[in-house]
Amino acid sequence: MHPLVESFQDYRAQMNARILGRNNKVINRLFNLDTHAYSEGHLSVKTKEFIGLAASLVLRCDDCVKYHLQRCYELNATTEEVFEVFGLACLIGGTIVIPHLRRAVEFWDALHQGRSEHREAPQTT
Repeated sequence: MHPLVESFQDYRAQMNARILGRNNKVINRLFNLDTHAYSEGHLSVKTKEFIGLAASLVLRCDDCVKYHLQRCYELNATTEEVFEVFGLACLIGGTIVIPHLRRAVEFWDALHQGRSEHREAPQTT
């Protein structure tokens, strides 16, 4: 696993355990609501992750971007799909999104380290 991905995962797990371990009702319910909001419904989980990714880029939350990219990776999103979301986020958020886009591409690449290539969409003739 790429150190960038490993560091993010370790820190997130450690801090979530610390936060949730305090048993604060409001915080625990918020975490639970977030988990349930991204579950299968009328929209697929993958679609919801794409929405979360776009919103996170527009809101300029690098940790959220990494989380949603990791989920997109786990859901077998293609590089083309992710870059389409990147394009929408840039359109919605404007050029201020570009520095976060750079870090997003870096993290997406890190998720694919050790593979010969990114998951590409099937070619159509």
